[in-house]
Parts: sequence; structure tokens; C-alpha cells
Amino acid sequence: MSQQRVVGGPLPEVRRTGSRRRWNAVLITGGLLVFAGGALFVRAHRAVPEARAGGGPAGGAGGRPVPVVTSTVAARDIPIYLDGLGNAVPLSTVTVRSQVDGRLDRVLFKEGQTVHAHDVIAQIDPRPFMIQLHQAEAALARDTAQLENARATLARDQSLTKDSLITTQQLDDQQALVHQYEANLGGDRAQIENAKLQLDYAEVRAPSDGVTGVRLVDPGNLVHASDATGLVVITQLDPMSVVFSLPQDDLTKVNRALAKGPLSVEVSSRDGSQPLGSGTLALVDNQINQATATAKLKANIPNGDRLLWPNQFVKVRLQVEMREHSLVVPSAAIQRGPDGTFVYVVDDAQSAQLRHVDVALVQDNQAIIDKGLSAGEQVVIEGQSQLKPGAKVSPRADGAKGHGAPSPGDAPDKTDAPVKATPPEADREAPHGRRKKS
Repeated sequence: MSQQRVVGGPLPEVRRTGSRRRWNAVLITGGLLVFAGGALFVRAHRAVPEARAGGGPAGGAGGRPVPVVTSTVAARDIPIYLDGLGNAVPLSTVTVRSQVDGRLDRVLFKEGQTVHAHDVIAQIDPRPFMIQLHQAEAALARDTAQLENARATLARDQSLTKDSLITTQQLDDQQALVHQYEANLGGDRAQIENAKLQLDYAEVRAPSDGVTGVRLVDPGNLVHASDATGLVVITQLDPMSVVFSLPQDDLTKVNRALAKGPLSVEVSSRDGSQPLGSGTLALVDNQINQATATAKLKANIPNGDRLLWPNQFVKVRLQVEMREHSLVVPSAAIQRGPDGTFVYVVDDAQSAQLRHVDVALVQDNQAIIDKGLSAGEQVVIEGQSQLKPGAKVSPRADGAKGHGAPSPGDAPDKTDAPVKATPPEADREAPHGRRKKS
């Protein structure tokens, strides 16, 4: 029994030592959490007066100027366009068929070849038509001889009638025979002309200028005038027509502009990235499609480079007006608020001033201003979210291609895209060298 008490004596002391260590760890952890919380509380309360003194985000961190990108209000002549979608339609598409029956001897064109009107493109066996021509010429010669003989007999009968040697009835019969032979000659001449026409049809000619398609009949086949397929299809590619649609509400503008003179039309690829040609408006359809409330228009486009192809879908721009001396700014400068549209104008003191403007229309990433701005003023096109009226700004010198508003049709340059600046104070406030998110 005594041995058991000696061995078990130190055990409670060991347990008390382990509990004390755990309790010390809890106290140390709690003290660290309280210290960290106090530091964050003090830091947050210190940041509020600094933000108020700096004017908040609109004034820039620490009262520094807000970095922005500006553009100059430009005055220029701006063409006004109406956009529509359409497709290219050839001025003529002709299926060339044989006009006579016979064997196709030769094909004188290559598939895809450009041909001109009256060019011989195929040859049908001409021998049957030559025989018909010779027969008609022989008939003409025979009837000519008969007519000459009848006229000579008529002359003798007329002299005999004067001497009362023959009756008047005989003279009249001879006169009728002469007229009959004259009519026969007219029929013979018509037969000759018909034979020559058939012989001419044996040479198949192109009915119009254009480009040949796939050959539909090979040499050696018998062709007939009643064949539905024909020999080849010739399509005229230059010039090309473009048929497109516009809403019925735009017809008033189109008709008013058309009354002043021809209207120019620009055609580009379906996504508008590649220009395909330009021409003039040729037709406004005389009816409106009630199902779509649109009207069809037709333009003629020179197509020497063959950029337009039949049935190709294209984007069409119809110029209906030229606004002279219009004030233009990039559309990115236009902001919208409860009181309407406005822009930030940078004054001589490098401060941003809010200015309400009237926007006539927006086209090609440009806004045409009717009221509120003057030519030469600087407007902010990047960084408006950090501004408020009177805020100090730091315009970026190379913004928007030298502060000039882009001209119509200029493609945006990705290298000139403005980068949102971060206030320097954000780097100092972020711990461990990480940038604090604004």
C-alpha cells in the first residue's frame, strides 16, 4: 500500500502544470486580438478626417488632382447616315439557251470567264441550216425565172389585145399569174432570211456582259430550243445592285434629300469592318412592306474589283444630310444624370466643371452637340466617375490621339485606351506592399 502512495504522489502536480500552460496561451492570444482590434479602430478613425479633408474620391486621395483623359471639342462638317442591311443583286442574270435544235459541236468559253455581249460562246452543227438556206435560194431562182417568163407573156398579150386578137379575159389571167409569181418571190426571200437566221442561231452568242458560270451541257450532246436547263448562266457583276431596307419612318428624310440631288451610298461587309464599294441611290420602292414596316431601296455600285458577289449580305450606309460646322465630342464624354445629359469641362485652372448639353445624335462613337459647348473646350472622356464639380484634374497629355476628336470612320486605337490611375496614397496604406483596392 505504501508503495502505491509514493508512486501516485507526483501525478496531480503534472496535471496542474499542463493546465497552467494552456491558460497562459489563451491569455497571450486574447491580448494580441485586443491589441490588433484597437489598432484597426484607431486607424479607421484616423482615415475618416483624411478622406474628408481630401474631398473623397471626387477630389483625389490626399487632395491630389484626379488623372483624367480629355478631348477637344471640334467643329467640322459631319455627314449623317442611315444604316441598313441588304444583299447584292446582279443587274442581269441570263440563262443562255439554244434557239435551234441540233448537236452541240463546240463550247468556246471557259467556266468563270468574262464575256461581252454578242461574243460567240458555243457552236451548234450548222449544216442542216445551210441546206435549208440553199433550198430557199434555189426556190427563189426558180420563181424568179417563172416571173420573168410571165411578164414577157403579159407584154405580148397586151399588144395582142390592142389588135383584138385575144380576149380581155386572157389578158387578166396573165396579169394575175404575174402577181402570183411576184408573191412567190416574196415567200422565197422570207425563207432565205429564215434560213440565215437559223444559221445565225447555230452560233450561240452572249446576250449581255457578264461572267459565265458552270457549263451545263458538254459538246456532243443534242440541244433543243425547248430545253429548260440551257447551256450556261451569265451573271453581270459590274456594276452591281444592292437592295436594302430602311424603316418607314426614315423615308421622309430620304425623299427630302433625294429631291435635292443624288444620294451617295457606302457598302461594307456585314460586320462593317471592310469597305466594299460606294455608289448612288437608284430607286425607292413604291410600296411599304406592311409586315415589317420597312421600304426597299436599290443602289448601283461599281464593282470592278469584284468585292461584291451576288446574294452577298452587306451593310449599307445612305448619306441623307451634311451638318456643317457641327460641334463634335467623343460619345464617351456624354454622361447622364437626373437633370439630363452633361459633360465635365476642364477650365484654365485645371478644374472640372459640370456642363449640361443638348445632344443632337450619336454616330460612329461621336456625339453631335447642339447646345452647351464651344469649339476648342476640353471635355473629360475618361475618369468621370472620380469627379465632382470643381475637382482638380490632371489631364493626360497623350489621351485620345492628341486631344482631338476622331474623324468619321477612324477605327479606335487599342494602344490609346486610357488606364485607370491609382492614387499614390493607396500604395502607402496597403500593408505588405499590396495595393489597396479603391
